[in-house]
Amino acid sequence: MESRTGKRAAAAKGKRADSGRPRPSLSPRLIVEACLELMDIEGADALTFRRIGAQLGADPTALYRHFRNKDDLLLAVADHLLEEGLEGFEPSGDWQQTLRSLFIRIHKVYLSHPRAAMLATVRITRRPAEMRVIETTLTALSDAGFPPEQAVRHHRALVDFILAWSCMDATYSTLDAHTRRGDESAWSGEYAAVSAATHPHIAAAAPYLASVEDDASFHFALDLMLDAIGARAPTRG
Repeated sequence: MESRTGKRAAAAKGKRADSGRPRPSLSPRLIVEACLELMDIEGADALTFRRIGAQLGADPTALYRHFRNKDDLLLAVADHLLEEGLEGFEPSGDWQQTLRSLFIRIHKVYLSHPRAAMLATVRITRRPAEMRVIETTLTALSDAGFPPEQAVRHHRALVDFILAWSCMDATYSTLDAHTRRGDESAWSGEYAAVSAATHPHIAAAAPYLASVEDDASFHFALDLMLDAIGARAPTRG
């Protein structure tokens, strides 16, 4: 099935053929979507203006009208991932539920574009979607009673946790199937076979080690973070 950006690129090629001169209908969003499609398949090596231009049927130099350089483009891709996570999101009346919903959404988007997430999760985009995430997080922490300085400290701890976990999950998802199967079977294989004499706690926990799913583990860890922040939240009269 032809991709969305592929269809747009074909339309742009048609315009060039009709008019006799190159007039691809490029926009920052179209370029970013092409980047994501390429990175989903080929990884970070695909993030070049030459490859993106070829994907869009455009001269690579035309991309410089929208992005100064490759790093500027990467930051736009990173912000687009956050924008995807924000689609349809609305804060709730409960600050913990607001943050839980927000970061579950963002984590899910990162896993849907793991190769892009491996680059995006370590950057500060300085762009609208990131600013909305920060504003939403600080608002929720303010609702919990934290003054600005403490809200910032808890914000950094929480967001860095989400980004680090998302990067780890994204990286793992890009491993080849054989390697992943080997790692996942270790819980029901090598760890289940350890001696209780040398590793008594592993032996006792062995029946449960293989039962924890990745998504459930992330949700559990996120709840631990939010519960810990809640326990430190100032009380209000």
